[in-house]
Amino acid sequence: MTDSSAADDSKHIEELYQYVERLNESTDKSQNVKEYQGIIDTAKSSIKAKQLAAQFIPRFFKFFPTLSGPAIDTHLDLIEEEELGVRVQAIRGLPLFCKDTPEHIAKIVDILVQLLASEEFVERDAVHKALMSLLTQDVKASLTALFKHIGSVDEPSTDEIIREKVLSFIRDKVFPIKAELLKPREEMERHITDLIKKSLEDVTGAEFRMFMDFLKSLSIFGEQAPLERMKELIGIVEGQADLDAQFNVSDADHIDRLISCLYMGLPFVVRGASSSKFLNYLNKHIIPVFDKLPEERKLDMLKALAEISPYTTPQDSRQILANVVQLVKNYMPRRKTGEEMNFTYVECLLYTFHHLAHKVPNATNSLCGYKIVTGQPSDRLGEDFSEFYKEFTERLSNVEELTRATMKKLTQGMAGHNKAMAAAKSDEAKESIKTQKQNTTTGLRTCNNILAMTKPLHSKTPSFIGDKSINLSWKEATKPPVPAATATTGGKRPANGASNVTSKKGRGAGGLQNQLVNRALEGLSHGGRSGGTRGRGRGWGWAGRGRGRGNR
Repeated sequence: MTDSSAADDSKHIEELYQYVERLNESTDKSQNVKEYQGIIDTAKSSIKAKQLAAQFIPRFFKFFPTLSGPAIDTHLDLIEEEELGVRVQAIRGLPLFCKDTPEHIAKIVDILVQLLASEEFVERDAVHKALMSLLTQDVKASLTALFKHIGSVDEPSTDEIIREKVLSFIRDKVFPIKAELLKPREEMERHITDLIKKSLEDVTGAEFRMFMDFLKSLSIFGEQAPLERMKELIGIVEGQADLDAQFNVSDADHIDRLISCLYMGLPFVVRGASSSKFLNYLNKHIIPVFDKLPEERKLDMLKALAEISPYTTPQDSRQILANVVQLVKNYMPRRKTGEEMNFTYVECLLYTFHHLAHKVPNATNSLCGYKIVTGQPSDRLGEDFSEFYKEFTERLSNVEELTRATMKKLTQGMAGHNKAMAAAKSDEAKESIKTQKQNTTTGLRTCNNILAMTKPLHSKTPSFIGDKSINLSWKEATKPPVPAATATTGGKRPANGASNVTSKKGRGAGGLQNQLVNRALEGLSHGGRSGGTRGRGRGWGWAGRGRGRGNR
């Protein structure tokens, strides 16, 4: 720097401080237009002067509405400066423009959002802090402005990179401190819910799971929430599942979406929301073409159906039962044929059958040949269904024989695992044997469940299981509550979209677990249809955006 430029720099800085001093001393700052204009003009000089001007322009902004345009334009020029220090100082000053003039919040949020893609850490950090400051000042206006950059069907986002940055900011910075930000609580929780619902019209699978996890964490959807709130959530999930779309068995994306949404909707069904729309869709579109589904998705679908079956209404149960009985017959062989039987399929189907039949027992008379009397015309006791009973009980007996033989071999295998564990030298070998033991244990649980569910079905007037006495083999047994002092609270969803809810339900490792369980049972029994093992775990995702309808 030359002596001349150094002198100019010193002069500009001295002038700046003089302007600021006069403004600080003034009792009616709006009269000091000359001084504020001087600050704006000085912002076009040296780097040091620019850094100072970046502090002073927003500080006195509210007093000079006639200069708001030039002031903001000059400040935006500072944000685009090559010098990082100037840019960071200008970013830090942005929230001050809105402190007493909230009408500028949307514009300032828009500016900050564009800066989220900065490659400089210190600059991004300043942007994050500035956005958080705005959220603290006016959470409603700031959230509304932020969510506009996520987009919807009517107002799609025009910049995918910015959209991703905004989503990451909301997930990582906003959601974790919702309790502090969303005040007054009920009003602001409702506001962000409405913003999310609009955004769900155009999201990926991972984004949908992230938003649903957040909604479930809000107090308005908490344990004390009325049934209407559960209906609202199941409605959102139903919209995303595309239940109004024509089903195409070759559309793997829609199948994944449907399975994911079934599982995401289950907690709301458990709390009283209706599953009718899902069940009707399954009954009309999925179950009739079940054999044509991708092998790796069949078990997902059966498990989802099993888990939702305890919460079906009698009307839905009667409607879907016939198709379920047909699936039971498809996968429970009448006699040995040399083909493998998929034990987990059978467990799912028997569990579903019991819970549906428990609600409409006399519907099984014409389907399975039972003689259940309710006094209703639907008993159909005057008709002869004895051949159905004979066929159904033959299937039960054959499945029981296959299951007992498999249990014997699994038990023998467990003894072998125990011996191998005692002889194992390396940690790797011990871990491998431990996994085998766990798989064998799960296989035995599957077999025990099958026998417990087939046993009452031999009677001509069976008692169907409608309680929680059967714990599905892939689900963890109910454990005592964790003491409050050691319990951990759930944080945000990881970026890969893994589901907190599913891990609590014991489904988190569903794909791998079922591969291993079926492998443990593979070749130990014959008879009936072959059921493929799962080739991959449930991704809980679907391709691209734009398919879901949210809750329009």
